[in-house]
Amino acid sequence: MSGARDTADVPAKAPSAVDEFWQGVRDELPLMFGVIPFGLVFGVIGIESGLTIVQTILMSSILFGGASQVVFAQLWAAGVPAPIVGSSVCVINIRHVLYSASIASYLKHLSLGWRFLLGYLLTDEAYAVSIRRFTNGYPGKFQHFHLLGSGSLLWASWQASTIAGVVVGETIPESWSLTFAIPLTFIAIIAPIMRTRAELAAAVSAGSLAIIGQPLPWNSWLIIAALGGIATGWLVHRHDNAKRRNQ
Repeated sequence: MSGARDTADVPAKAPSAVDEFWQGVRDELPLMFGVIPFGLVFGVIGIESGLTIVQTILMSSILFGGASQVVFAQLWAAGVPAPIVGSSVCVINIRHVLYSASIASYLKHLSLGWRFLLGYLLTDEAYAVSIRRFTNGYPGKFQHFHLLGSGSLLWASWQASTIAGVVVGETIPESWSLTFAIPLTFIAIIAPIMRTRAELAAAVSAGSLAIIGQPLPWNSWLIIAALGGIATGWLVHRHDNAKRRNQ
């Protein structure tokens, strides 16, 4: 096989902006089963951490990063020094830099305004579905509307579920175990896309360091696990590349 795209997979014409947008929405829908409980949990955690109702809601629209929001609220409630809180949030959100680098070639033709908007909407779940569209789908000129659709659905669901968590969170029975939605959400995102040895090594090392580092003060295990996972993945990737070059 020459590796060329099968002509049977190429549509008669490139999808329109509307088609791309709604395809992004449809692709994102299954992940809402984890996102909505996640947002409810953050709404509850935000209030319990001492943030006001307005602060909790605004954090979901300004910071707009589920994992980093939860960590911020937990560290804030524990009285952790501000530099530790800030560095923890920054380390967790470094992944968005990697997401941006991954999709940059598909969005580089867009205006600065478009790139700002899509960068704001570029979260874990939106990236997970839209990168598959960019790499496997037909390269139409409106493909960025797919990310607009997936990101917009996620944004709206996250804001609504945060508000719901703030308003009715205390009435949710503990037996529902909504906090389990947080790890489930990330497992659903990561598990289907892990293919290489480097990705598996990064996940295993980060998870192991997170467990081992639980006794460390100020939840610093977060930073250690993130940096350890990145370093391990990079080393394995580098080793595999060197091995291929020598074959």
